[in-house]
Amino acid sequence: MPLAAARNAGARRALEGGADILIFLDVDCVPGAGLVERYAAAAESSIGKDSLLCGTVAYLPPPPPSGYQLSELPGLAPPHPGRPVPPKDGNIQGGDHRLFWSLSFAVTAHTWHKIGGFHEGYSGYGAEDTDFAQTAATAGIDLCWLGGAPAFHQHHATSRPPIEHLEDILRNGALFRQRWGTWPMEGWLHEFARLGLVDHDPTTDTWSRVP
Repeated sequence: MPLAAARNAGARRALEGGADILIFLDVDCVPGAGLVERYAAAAESSIGKDSLLCGTVAYLPPPPPSGYQLSELPGLAPPHPGRPVPPKDGNIQGGDHRLFWSLSFAVTAHTWHKIGGFHEGYSGYGAEDTDFAQTAATAGIDLCWLGGAPAFHQHHATSRPPIEHLEDILRNGALFRQRWGTWPMEGWLHEFARLGLVDHDPTTDTWSRVP
């Protein structure tokens, strides 16, 4: 899927309808109680000015036979440990843009226009959100981790490394390097190399698929 173009299309439609705050949530994520209200309040406060607002995301275990119960989601899994976890009514400003992920975030319309949206040269899996965050950092946009706006990522099968996305990762990674001078998703690239699927040429700093 052209994720970057799809997010831009959604934002464009919302802005045309008069939205002044944009909230992005991945299709496999469930919004927690208060997510919209917390994002809206933060966006309208001083911390929302020129900031990417990022709530916590918890990765849920497989659902029981009866499915997930919304009221029980907070007790099923803690927020992902790879990201800061502010208190419910707090926030952590000055975040590391390299940790941004697009599973759940919010921006004001002003901030969205300042960033310019997602670069639509990316298609398929990977790097479009890393590029978005880098563009935001270059534009002087802060990254603010926000408490009280939880989202819950529904369980689904994944592969590590994501071999089915190998071509996307190579293509999108090369575009990111062209734009910013470094490779994203290097952990996956090194895993692919360990499996003999890709090679790295240090003289040109390029990754390519092994024939």
